[in-house]
Amino acid sequence: MLVTLFRLLALLPLPILHAIGAIIGWLVYLLSPSYRRKLKDNVQRAGYQGHLSQAIRESGKSMFELPFVWCAPPDKVLRTATIENWELAQTALDAKTGVIFLTPHLGCFEIIAQAIATKTPLTALYRPPRKAALKPLIEGARARHNLLLAPANLSGVRALLKALKKGQAIGLLPDQVPQNGEGVWADFFGKPAYTMTLSAKLQQMSGAPIILSYAERLSFGRGFVIRFVPFEEALGDTPEQQAHAINIAMEKLIARCPSQYIWSYNRYKTPPGVSAPPPSADAKDAI
Repeated sequence: MLVTLFRLLALLPLPILHAIGAIIGWLVYLLSPSYRRKLKDNVQRAGYQGHLSQAIRESGKSMFELPFVWCAPPDKVLRTATIENWELAQTALDAKTGVIFLTPHLGCFEIIAQAIATKTPLTALYRPPRKAALKPLIEGARARHNLLLAPANLSGVRALLKALKKGQAIGLLPDQVPQNGEGVWADFFGKPAYTMTLSAKLQQMSGAPIILSYAERLSFGRGFVIRFVPFEEALGDTPEQQAHAINIAMEKLIARCPSQYIWSYNRYKTPPGVSAPPPSADAKDAI
């Protein structure tokens, strides 16, 4: 039934979906105390209080654009996207070094893999949904020509490394909370967040450059601008230093369009089996 609903919604024009999403975003914010608290707290912690109203609307848009991005014909979806700075990635691909694309939950991040796959093969790390009903929808929606989904397990990691050794591109969500043993605690907007170490490990093993990407959502349903940005932080030697560097890079990227980050995402949760985080630098200063 969910698949049918998404396919029906995908028939609507993107401006209509974004208009509906903006309204639903406010309704959910007003009717759900837990959602409201999480979104508001995260926006304020990051110092973007002035973007709260827009963040509420953009959060709703991000949900209602999914049927279009996932279920509309690929050529129709990609006509809504403009790509900037692709030469940054193409230079690395021409050098046969491979590329590690890091894409946070910023803007319409779901469209980025589709856009990259039109230019080069891409292997994207993918965590299967917990609800079985969502699996055919998500996997079917993300299956595209030149786009390979690598599950978030050992076989998936091997697929990522294999792609890099071939000089191909891979994609990861660096702000997705990893499972026990797959991350370390590192501050994200001043609060410890369990952060994946996989992207830094793959970079060290392959020598492939890291490139940041995000898709800014344009107003009035006019589409998206996909941008590629060089990773300029020094990774360091330890997993903690590397996770910190990646989080700093994510903070700088989010600053480009802060209202479009998914602030309601539970970025600061403690995964099962993981020890509680150490005090953040801000907390230590307050003592």
